[in-house]
Amino acid sequence: MYLSFFGLNEKPFAITPDPRYLYLSERHAEALAHLLYGINEAGGFVQLTGEVGTGKTTIIRSLLSQTPKHAHIALILNPRMTAPEFLRTICEELGLEIPWGSAGSQKDLVDILNRYLLRAHGEGRRIVLVVDEAQNLAPDVLEQVRLLTNLETNTQKLLQIILIGQPELRELLARTELRQLAQRITGRYHLAPLSRVESEAYVLHRLRVAGATTDVFTAGALAEIFRLSGGVPRVINVISDRALLGAYTQDRHRVPGTLVRRAASEVFGRRFAPRWLPWVGASAAAVALAAITALVWQLAPWRATAREQTAAAPLPEATSPTPGAAVVETPARSATLRLSTLLAQNATRTGPDYAFGRLFELWKTSYVAGREDPCTQAARYGLECVVQRGAFGQLRLYNRPVILMLNDDDGAPHQVVLSSLGDETGRIELGEASHDVAIAELARYWLGDYVLLWKPVTQQVRNLSLGMRGDEVRWLRRSLLELQGAPGSDPPSDVFDAELGRLVMDFQRRNRLSVDGVAGLQTQIVLNGALPGTGTPLLNLPASGS
Repeated sequence: MYLSFFGLNEKPFAITPDPRYLYLSERHAEALAHLLYGINEAGGFVQLTGEVGTGKTTIIRSLLSQTPKHAHIALILNPRMTAPEFLRTICEELGLEIPWGSAGSQKDLVDILNRYLLRAHGEGRRIVLVVDEAQNLAPDVLEQVRLLTNLETNTQKLLQIILIGQPELRELLARTELRQLAQRITGRYHLAPLSRVESEAYVLHRLRVAGATTDVFTAGALAEIFRLSGGVPRVINVISDRALLGAYTQDRHRVPGTLVRRAASEVFGRRFAPRWLPWVGASAAAVALAAITALVWQLAPWRATAREQTAAAPLPEATSPTPGAAVVETPARSATLRLSTLLAQNATRTGPDYAFGRLFELWKTSYVAGREDPCTQAARYGLECVVQRGAFGQLRLYNRPVILMLNDDDGAPHQVVLSSLGDETGRIELGEASHDVAIAELARYWLGDYVLLWKPVTQQVRNLSLGMRGDEVRWLRRSLLELQGAPGSDPPSDVFDAELGRLVMDFQRRNRLSVDGVAGLQTQIVLNGALPGTGTPLLNLPASGS
């Protein structure tokens, strides 16, 4: 209903687990990486838990979309069954024929499964059992799951098992009678709700995937979404979808915090006060208490006596640190002072013209202040501006120098160029000097807005997908084949066929992009930066001391 109103191609906050919309927080990325590792390596169990709506099922879908060719996954979504039914379901998921009369025999089913696993092992294939909602497994079924890990050769387990469930799964596996199974778990991962920064990035990520080109939610609305959802992705989706519908009915192209609260009220069935209201109440109570205290003090009979005692009392002497005593200063405060000092010392050199001047220098081009807007000047050199909001992980992915939009403690804006990004520090360009700053310091002042330049191979940048053709498609095929070191036809085909789609998905998978087979802006920027000899300044370089 509201798609065309907001310029969207599809609903950004559907609650179906679409892997294209997977937002990888640090914990989500770690969980997915270890699940993929579990598919490729022999071992016992891998356990993944998380509260309802934290993204477990979406991770499963993403896992299935990235399954290696040599792996075969048996997925059980509803494990409420008996042990024979559980074994029969595994065989059915693997496409195994079950002879009549063996369907109810656990021994026959285990034998059938064991023969298949041995044959798959001989062919170099990996068999993985993924059980969703595993907290619903009965104890006797869990014991059968444990026995399945006894199917092995002299050197390798034949079946890798991944258990995914709610936090109750951890309590279930902590039982004494299941300690043998718990001892075989080689990896435990728990998905916590998103932080505030991650929640805002999650909302913006889903909007971009759906085709949004402008900021749909105000900063206050994003803060309210996090506060009212608790950072749970499913709840974020429901509230955000309802808020978009409310804005559409009111003909508002930007969603304010009031509409988010109204949407949450409709979802939860109760009213929500603005986040500042409790502070107003507390402040009013504090003021009233202070006034009453002052009045009592003025009228109390002990006022005069207290004043006399205060006047007679000697003033305390100023104290100085004991010789040799350590003066403790917290690292966070020290770090904050350093960056705030840098910004204060270079306040006249943190405007847009200075920032674009330094960014253009990194691209070996010249910027003229006051002539034209920076992006128009960049276009004269074949460069394109990209203005986005994201996180440091996205900057590492793009691997280009960027202009960071910073705000100091007084709310004053500053634009600085981030020219290098290491594991713990980033190098910023201020005036004529470079400074290495801890990433934690930058995160305090940076809310995620940035500008980068990149050099597309064609004048028009568009999403490249199945069935399209042209010079962009030819460049895409040549570049992907070059990265793989694979020979291609000369000249390469300019048709986006199924083979090219597989190459795109392989590249997206290796670079932790959305694996959809469509070479969009993100994929093209990352691919362009990965090609050798393009003359592109890179961001992910080791930073030396300044």
